[in-house]
Order: sequence, then C-alpha cells, then structure tokens
Amino acid sequence: MIVILLGPPGAGKGTQAQRLQADHGLKQLSTGDMLRAAVKNETRVGRLAKEAMDAGKLVSDDLVVQIIADRIQEDDCATGFLLDGFPRTVAQAEALDVMLSDIGRKLDAVIEVTVPDSILVERVAGRYACAKCGAGYHDRFKKPAQAGVCDQCGSTDFIRRDDDNAETVRTRLDAYKKQTEPLLPYYQEKGVLLQVDGEQSIDAVARTIDEALGV
Repeated sequence: MIVILLGPPGAGKGTQAQRLQADHGLKQLSTGDMLRAAVKNETRVGRLAKEAMDAGKLVSDDLVVQIIADRIQEDDCATGFLLDGFPRTVAQAEALDVMLSDIGRKLDAVIEVTVPDSILVERVAGRYACAKCGAGYHDRFKKPAQAGVCDQCGSTDFIRRDDDNAETVRTRLDAYKKQTEPLLPYYQEKGVLLQVDGEQSIDAVARTIDEALGV
C-alpha cells in the first residue's frame, strides 16, 4: 500500500505516520530525511542536490522525485510506504504519478488530517520540551505531573522552539493553504482522497484512518 499523508502544521501528521508505520508496516518516508541521506551518501542525485543547495537554490522537483524513486526501490519499501512532506504542489503530484507509473506501482490513498486554524495555532504555540531529555509538553494539553519538573528525567529546564509561536504558525498555515490545498481537488478527482477529523483523540484519529484504508 502506498499512502500520502497531508495536513497543516500541528494537525498530528507525524504521530499518525508513526502509528501507520508501527501497526501496518508502511515505511515512513520524509522528504527531508531522504534528501539528507542522499547528500550524505554522495549518490549521483545527492551530489546534484548538494550543488543546488550550496548555490542557495531550491532542489528541483525532478531531483526530489528521483531521490524518492531510488529510495522506494529499497527492500524496506517492498510492502508499502507512506510519503510525508511530498508532494507539496500539483506539479510535484503529477511528477509523482509519472514516477510511480514508470516502476509499475500506484497510489492507494491520500489522507488529509483536518483541524481548524484556531485549534492549530493553540496546539503549536503551546508546545515546549525538556531541555535535557527532549520529552514534549504543552501549556494546556500535556502539562508535567509536577509543575516545572520533567516527568521523564526530573529536569527543571525547559525550552520552546523559536518558531512555535502564533505569528509563525499563521504564516506556515498560509503557506500550506496556498501551496498544498490545491492538491485536494486533484486527488479528489482521482478518487483517492480521504479526509479525517484531526480534532479527535490520537487513538480515534488512528482508528478512523485504519477504517478508511480498510486495514
């Protein structure tokens, strides 16, 4: 099974991707991770990508698709994989369709996790983490059992990402809407789009995704 996971920042895509990988053997493929690995391993495509990045340019869609094409032919993707972070535009989606067709595979489903903007801003802007062990917390949804003390390691030192603030989240949401939302009618027409309410609990979202995929 080949699945694309879509959704705005803070929708919980990362958590659901990990669940799908653990429960159903769908290898989670992050575009960023694949790109870094190709550059580190100095593959032909990785060298071309590094040249573009060193020159301050964006890595072209053609190179990204080739990196994905190389990666999905590895053994751990034989039973299926989950694309996280690609495609981001209709042009990338069209390139992906051609790439899959060329290797005799097809896309089974596109899952969009939907959450209202106001909830997303609250979710992301309230995140923080233990500076020592990295355990994640939230001002409203996941506070330490003892205020100011990490549940995992007992540290009293916490940090917040600079971009986890309301203004930055709204900017990222605007970018998502402009670049990625045009993918929805594209995949709707192909009959593979499944929309899931991301306001549910993590377990409920996972169950809804499983039911939609028939697994």
